[in-house]
Amino acid sequence: MFSKRYQPIVQAFLMSVLMVTIMTALITALNTGIGDGFLGRWAEAYVVAWPIAFCVILIAGKRVMRLSVALCQRD
Repeated sequence: MFSKRYQPIVQAFLMSVLMVTIMTALITALNTGIGDGFLGRWAEAYVVAWPIAFCVILIAGKRVMRLSVALCQRD
């Protein structure tokens, strides 16, 4: 579907979409409840949070992966 060279961007996109969807829905529900206007409040939070998460994952993703490998080398 996509060239292999786009894998880091696709991974960052998918990871950020999943993380932000879950986190903004949960935090919005906890803070304001699930009632009238929930979808609008959630969408507002999503629009703010997603670009931030996407950029953070693009910038720090490889470093975090390397750190996790270094931390988990011992059996």
